Parts: sequence; structure tokens; C-alpha cells
Amino acid sequence: MLQIILIMAAGIATGWLLRKRTFKFINTLLIVLVWALLFFLGVEAGENPAVIEGLKDLGLEALLLSIAGTAGSIALAWALWKYIRHKEGGKR
Repeated sequence: MLQIILIMAAGIATGWLLRKRTFKFINTLLIVLVWALLFFLGVEAGENPAVIEGLKDLGLEALLLSIAGTAGSIALAWALWKYIRHKEGGKR
């Protein structure tokens, strides 16, 4: 855990030191790294027999939780958008 915190702190420090520069490739690099991370997470989950066996039990519950979480996020984002729009006097 300490290693993760130190790596994160190093990234924050690097970002702070390089804050005045623009790197056009950073967004593409981040997208590629996130996709690779998700892929390897799937590989690791796929080779774990306990996870595969538990899919029957956890699948429906996970689906319902993800749908509820997404619906809640959409509802709150919409409400915030309406609030901000009302606060600005109906502009935009």
C-alpha cells in the first residue's frame, strides 16, 4: 500500500513540476493504459476459478447494482445541470 501511495505522490509531484507544459500525447496514452489495465484485470479474473464459479450468483446482483448506480448518476447529474442552469438565470 505504501508503494502505491509513493507512486501516486511521485505522479502528483511530476505533474506539478511540468504543469506549465502541454503534452498532446497524454490523453491518448491515458486511454491506452486504462484499456490495457481493464484487459489485464479481465485476464486475471478469468483465470481465477472462484470468480468464474461465482458469476452465476453474482451476475444478476452486479447487473442490478450497475444499472442502479448508472441511473442514480444520471439523475443527479441531470438535477445538478438543472440547478446550475436555473442559477445562471436560464442562460444557454
